[in-house]
Amino acid sequence: MTEKRRYSTALRTQQTALTRTRIIDAARELFLEHGYLGTTVSAISRSAQVSVQTIYNTVGNKPALLKTVYDTMLAGDDEPVPMIDRPEFRAMHAAETATECLAHYTAIGRTIAHRVLPLVSMALAQAATGDPDLRAFTDTTENERAFGANHLANHLHSRFGLRSGLTPADAADILWALTAPELADRLINRRGWDWDKYQQWLYTATTESLLTPEPSGMSTDPPRQK
Repeated sequence: MTEKRRYSTALRTQQTALTRTRIIDAARELFLEHGYLGTTVSAISRSAQVSVQTIYNTVGNKPALLKTVYDTMLAGDDEPVPMIDRPEFRAMHAAETATECLAHYTAIGRTIAHRVLPLVSMALAQAATGDPDLRAFTDTTENERAFGANHLANHLHSRFGLRSGLTPADAADILWALTAPELADRLINRRGWDWDKYQQWLYTATTESLLTPEPSGMSTDPPRQK
């Protein structure tokens, strides 16, 4: 390949990436403003200043747009590193105590909820209409949360042990329930909690539900993260 062809290929790749970002940004703005049901691919194309066919070629159909917007918000940046390989997740797995592990977990949970709660709350509310695309989306995101909860529950069980009588499967279900976006929505948006209070509550709830109780008088504050 000549230098000119390499330059041309690199330029096309860059232009495609910029177009994709513009499409995702437009879709996110419209989904949050008008909801999934109130947004059309044509409206996204006008906002992004691209053709409808470009959207299909670059990202996909409307359900694919919603999932791509969600994944982008979940990641929080353009860093092409899987979530599990990011520093905060590595720190969680390297924690030397169960409480330190859950401190990292609840900090991650707060960050993720803060990023995606507006979109997920919209999707859950509109999924109640029976729309099949939204039902499929919420099923997918809930299954992803369940997978992550199961992974952590098994890690806690094998590395530190769970409270007496609690199975890893039940611990995973508890984690999945406590981190439900509906619960975050109720506490943050309906009851007016701030995110610090939510994170403290989540830490207390997870440690008290999953771990052997601390001796009386022990602090329930998260340990300082290293």
